[in-house]
Amino acid sequence: MELLTTNNVWMMLCAALVFFMHLGFSFLEIGLTRQKNTINILFKNFFIITMGLIAYCLVGFNLMYPGDFNIIGDGVLGFAGLGLDAEAASDLTYNEGYTYWTDFLFQGMFAATAGTIISGAVAERIKINSFMLIVFLYVLIVYPIVGSWQWGSGFLSTLTDEFGFYDFAGSTLVHSVGGWGALVIIYLLGARKGKFDSSGKAVAIPGSNIPLSAAGVLILWLGWFGFNGGSVLSADPANTSLVLVTTCLAAAAGGLGAAFFSGVLYKNLDITMFMNGVLGGLVGITAGADQMGPTEAIIVGAVGGVIVVLGVSLLDKCKLDDPVGAIPVHLFAGIWGTLAVGLLGASSGFDQFMVQLASTGIVGAFCIIGAVIITFIVKSIMGLRVSEEEETKGLDIAEHGTGAYGDFSMR
Repeated sequence: MELLTTNNVWMMLCAALVFFMHLGFSFLEIGLTRQKNTINILFKNFFIITMGLIAYCLVGFNLMYPGDFNIIGDGVLGFAGLGLDAEAASDLTYNEGYTYWTDFLFQGMFAATAGTIISGAVAERIKINSFMLIVFLYVLIVYPIVGSWQWGSGFLSTLTDEFGFYDFAGSTLVHSVGGWGALVIIYLLGARKGKFDSSGKAVAIPGSNIPLSAAGVLILWLGWFGFNGGSVLSADPANTSLVLVTTCLAAAAGGLGAAFFSGVLYKNLDITMFMNGVLGGLVGITAGADQMGPTEAIIVGAVGGVIVVLGVSLLDKCKLDDPVGAIPVHLFAGIWGTLAVGLLGASSGFDQFMVQLASTGIVGAFCIIGAVIITFIVKSIMGLRVSEEEETKGLDIAEHGTGAYGDFSMR
C-alpha cells in the first residue's frame, strides 16, 4: 500500500504538470500571433482542456483502453463501455503503480494536448465554431483509436512476432497525431491574408509578445517533466531519473541546434527558432526517453532542432501557413524521434527501425484520412474560414465581441 501511495502521488503530480502545459501552449500561441486574436486563442485553449476531459471521460478512455473486447479484431478497434467504470475504480489492485482515477486523469491530459497542437497551426483565420467541432471529433475519435493500437495493447504493440512499435510517451501517438491533423486542416484552410506576397514568397507576420512566448516555452519544458516523467507509470527512482535527464538534455540540444543552424542559414540569431528548437528536442526524445543515454538524447535533440528549422522553411516553400511552427515541432520532430528509437534506442536495429517506420506510416495515413473526413464534414455544415473583413478586424472582435486589453486612452 505504501508503494502504491508513493507511485500514485507521483502520477497525480505529473498529471498536474501536464495540465500546466496548457498555460504554456496558450502563452506560446498568443505571443507568436497578433494582439487582435488573443481572446480567440484563449477561448480555443480553454475549450480544448474542458472539452477534452469530458469527451475522454465519456468515450475516449474506454475507446483507447478497451481490454479484450474488440469491435474489429486483432486490436484494431475496441470499446469497453460508455463513461468511467466505478467498479474498476474501487479496485486498488487495478495497477501496481496508480489507481484507476489517476490513470484516467493522466491520460485525459494527454488527449487534450493533441487538440492544442491543432490550435496553434490554424490560428488567426479559422471560425471558432468550426474549430471547436473539428477538435471535438478529432479528440473524441481519432486520438483514442490510434492510442489504442499501442498503449491499449492493439495491433501496433505486436506488429511482428519479435518487435512491437515503441513510443514511450507519445512522439507519434500524441504529437504526430496532432501534427497530422494540423497539416491537413491548414492545407484546406489556406494561409492568412498577407502571409505570402504576389510572387508566393513568405512574408513574416511578427508576433505580438515574444517574452510571453518565451514564458510559454519554459512552462512547456517544465510540464514535460510530468509528460515524460509520468509515462514511467510509477515513481521508480532509476527509470524516472533517467527519463528526466534525457528529456532535459534533448531540450537543451534542440534549442542550441536550432539556434546555431538557423544562424548559419539565415545569418541571424532568431529567438523564435531557439524556442521552437527546445520544443522540437522535447518532442523528439518523447518516443524513447527511457531507452536513450545522455549522448543519444543530445543527438536526438540536436537533430530535432535542425529539423524544426528546415520544417519551417519547407512549409513556407509549400505555401502552408503555420503561425507558431506547430507542424515542424510536433509532426516533423515527432516522426524523427519515433524513428530514432530504431536507430539509437536500447532495442535499436534494422527490424525495430522498420517497425517504427511502418507504424509511423500507418498512423499518418489514418490521421490524414480522419482529418480530411472530419474537416470536409465541418466545412460543408458551417464553413471553415472567417471572412476577409473579419480576419482584418481580428477574431477577438469578429468572433467574441471584445478585445483582450482595455483601451485606456479615453480614461
